[in-house]
Amino acid sequence: MFRSKLYKSQQECYDRQQKYSTVEAFEIIKKMSHVKFDETIDVAFRLGIDPTKSDQNVRGAIPLPKGTGKKITVAVVASGAQADDAKAAGAEVVGFDDLIEKIKGGWLEFDILIATPEAMKQVRPLGRVLGPRGLMPNPKTGTVTDAVGEAVKEAKFGRVEYRADKGACVHVAIGKLSFPAEDLKENFDAILSALVKARPATTKGTYILGCTISSTMGPGIKISGKELERL
Repeated sequence: MFRSKLYKSQQECYDRQQKYSTVEAFEIIKKMSHVKFDETIDVAFRLGIDPTKSDQNVRGAIPLPKGTGKKITVAVVASGAQADDAKAAGAEVVGFDDLIEKIKGGWLEFDILIATPEAMKQVRPLGRVLGPRGLMPNPKTGTVTDAVGEAVKEAKFGRVEYRADKGACVHVAIGKLSFPAEDLKENFDAILSALVKARPATTKGTYILGCTISSTMGPGIKISGKELERL
């Protein structure tokens, strides 16, 4: 596999066979050479679940205590007082039939779509468009709610969604390279805690099998098991 000079130089900053604490991992990543933009810090968890079983689905959402560092565009399908609440909370686009028709026409210039339970009957047919892009509102992620104002505020501040994929892995962005290491650690701990709470009752054995942390353009640094078991 081709590796760039930058990637190779980054790998020389740590022992690829060793597992590190999160603080050590963040410090190593910050010492690496980087591209000019403010890279995202990503965490990947490998879970001891069977993703083919519906009762072992791991999915949810959580507001990161230190935010994500990313500007989030929020669209809301709501009407009346709830639409007013969404606008007051900072949603960029708010509508009902007009917004639904706009999305049907191919407009997808938003990061998160929030809908009231009342609106879901009209929104549900958009699943073919929204589903593959991870934009379909879902009660489990807090994007189907009557409290749209609060949902918008959380989304704008730094709410992230997590979901185990077909390989039983969860990938989440926890901040930017410019974040202090202690802020990244606080966000990491919030995600780890959420995953532990989301453990399906039917899983057996070790739940979190492994974890790596990386920047957008950098290699993954393995996190020690003790670090993953402390919460």
